[in-house]
Amino acid sequence: VQLQASGGGLVQAGGSLRLSCAASGRTFSSYDMGWFRQAPGKEREFVAALNWNGGRTYYADSMQGRFTISRDNAKNTVYLQMSSLKPEDTAVYYCAARPRTTVGLTTPSRYNYWGQGTQVTVSS
Repeated sequence: VQLQASGGGLVQAGGSLRLSCAASGRTFSSYDMGWFRQAPGKEREFVAALNWNGGRTYYADSMQGRFTISRDNAKNTVYLQMSSLKPEDTAVYYCAARPRTTVGLTTPSRYNYWGQGTQVTVSS
């Protein structure tokens, strides 16, 4: 599986962005998908995830209510809609994929495939 993230950019605090992650391959619909982010000097952290059929979603506490993860299996794409952005949301955002399983959706080491990252910068 190859992943291509896009949609990052510069936005003012309080603004919105929608990230997209396009996946290659015919098995996208059987993959769990996640978004993670990494700010300079910090470890990669969990943002949001959803399971293979979209029936279960998970969010980091600080993103709950502001971010929404979704997927379109017909387009082999997962989205991250981000609203009410804050300067502390500034980071490189990565999408990730793994064959479906039942545990560890929020754990980076549980994912097999990673996109190249897209930069999100939120100005104050």
